[in-house]
Amino acid sequence: MKIQWTSTVALALLCTGALGSSAQAPQPTGQINGIAHIAYRVSNLDNELAFLKRLGFEESFAFGPAGKPTEVFVKINDRQFFEIYPRTNPSQPLGWMHVCYEVGDLGAFVPVLTARGLQPAPVRKAGAGNLISSLNDPDGRVTEFTQYMPGSRHTLDRGQHLGASRISTELLGFELPVTDLKAGRRFYAALGFDVDDTGNGLRLSLPGNNDLRIELPQYRPGLKVQALFPVANAQQAASQLQAAGVNVTLRNKLVFLQDPDGNSLVLLETGSGQ
Repeated sequence: MKIQWTSTVALALLCTGALGSSAQAPQPTGQINGIAHIAYRVSNLDNELAFLKRLGFEESFAFGPAGKPTEVFVKINDRQFFEIYPRTNPSQPLGWMHVCYEVGDLGAFVPVLTARGLQPAPVRKAGAGNLISSLNDPDGRVTEFTQYMPGSRHTLDRGQHLGASRISTELLGFELPVTDLKAGRRFYAALGFDVDDTGNGLRLSLPGNNDLRIELPQYRPGLKVQALFPVANAQQAASQLQAAGVNVTLRNKLVFLQDPDGNSLVLLETGSGQ
């Protein structure tokens, strides 16, 4: 059966011409600056890391016993990562776990969320050495916030593990289905996003980050989370991935692919360097 691929956020970028891409270090503020990482739980850690390696992404660091890590960070760029967890028992669901947003000043940000009626967890130092807080979105999914700190594993790895053959050097955003659009609008507006109606969902943006694109379509059965990455040339990206043994579907300026567990990634042609 032929897979029917869709990506509302990618198509919106194509239609609006908003194809520029230039990841920049954020200024220290009490607001969300961008996406720090997206997290997945996978059925086979080795297979997932091999897949990401075929995309040119390199492992930055891991936690857990030697030979049996419990959490692996794979670098997209110096400020963005994949966070990969192996499933440790059959009851754990596979796939999307959470998104983590980077905040310039987490100590200033959390009281703002509390004042807006949300209940973020107290700020604490995570194992990698960064500050972190979290809360659940209206669908019960974890949403994290982090502030990169001097001496953390992420900070010390800057300039390293930037694979020369990375298929893309930036995570633009993602498409995340939601069940209640009204609740979603209230939640993301409270986080500080600009929220626009699209007719069949919501679109999030940040005044201080022109690259960020997040789409929240109305949930329907079969609709998947999709992560969006820019590439300079879709045909060349598809050819590179096929040569690396990755199955792809090329549609005009979009390249669709899936990891071993069926998680969806979309590559969008920007016509310029990433």
